[in-house]
Amino acid sequence: MEQCLCVERELEKVLHRFVTYGHQSEERLDELLRSVCDIRAQLVAFGVQDADLSVLSQTMAQCCKNIKETVQMLASRHKDIHGSVSKVGKAIDRNFDAEISAVVAETVWDTPERQKYLSETIVEHLYRQGMLSVAEDLCQESGVVIDMSMKQPFLELNRILEALRMQDLRPALEWAVTNRQRLLDLNSSLEFKLHRLYFISLLSGGIGNQMQALQYARHFQPFASQHQRDIQILMGSLVYLRHGIENSPYRSLLETNQWAEICNIFTRDACALLGLSVESPLSVSFASGCMALPVLMNIKQVIEQRQCSGVWTHKDELPIEIDLGKKCWYHSVFACPILRQQTSESNPPMKLICGHVISRDALNKLTNAGKRCFPSKT
Repeated sequence: MEQCLCVERELEKVLHRFVTYGHQSEERLDELLRSVCDIRAQLVAFGVQDADLSVLSQTMAQCCKNIKETVQMLASRHKDIHGSVSKVGKAIDRNFDAEISAVVAETVWDTPERQKYLSETIVEHLYRQGMLSVAEDLCQESGVVIDMSMKQPFLELNRILEALRMQDLRPALEWAVTNRQRLLDLNSSLEFKLHRLYFISLLSGGIGNQMQALQYARHFQPFASQHQRDIQILMGSLVYLRHGIENSPYRSLLETNQWAEICNIFTRDACALLGLSVESPLSVSFASGCMALPVLMNIKQVIEQRQCSGVWTHKDELPIEIDLGKKCWYHSVFACPILRQQTSESNPPMKLICGHVISRDALNKLTNAGKRCFPSKT
């Protein structure tokens, strides 16, 4: 984290220089433009024949001098910005290791099947982000074939999200009504929140929308038992509609963060209906790697300094436990109660007749030892 802060400080200096340079450039160029426009206006108004040529010559020479000085000044300050940008690159090189192959398995992407999985994961991530054209180009270049049935949900998801970002609730409401029963099975409040936000948008229109808001309130009827308190607040706000909701005790209904919240709720529930995680596997893997990589690099350096290379011989398992935070907890990790080892794909957990679970290696050892009655641990 300290390395990131060092780079961030250098980056903030560069951004500050860019902003300052932009403001100063605009001021000097506007000043020059006004000066040139004044000279032009004088020439048009009085004519060249009536003007004093010596005075005009001095004025033009001074204007050209100002222009030249301004260009030189801007070019000099632009060079200073280049120096600040190069310092950011040096800070990155100083605080981060460019070579990370020491903690990565060399054969992780060595087979066409694994490369295909990686390409499919990237394509799915691009579909989730709405970058459809980039995903199509990647499919063509990598040879990955994505079925239309997989594309369609992401196309619809991004279409509705784009409408929500433009504060258009109609596509999301149509989708929620179509999937009402499935949303209810998930105990989702998405449809109510969409109707609530549409009702609030009518309230923000003032007294002219009073009758329309009252008619739209009928949509709250299916949600009366679960959201009674919220509905009472919405209906109570109609009393202050003539004076403006922003000047009433219900002004909190107009908070702008509700649009970002409804986008997050829609994404969560839509992904749940599609059987997908809210975040793409690629983004989760990248975030986890960013947290784990510095720890692994430090461990590798300590191992090399102490010349104990045999401690970490398998790159598919870690020498220490790395805490990625609860955000990255998706399933529990089973440890065999017999061998005191975590299970893996090559050594999966096995359920015994008695209902207890041990690893397959432990089961094989007990079988080879000729034990017919396996221990039942409680």
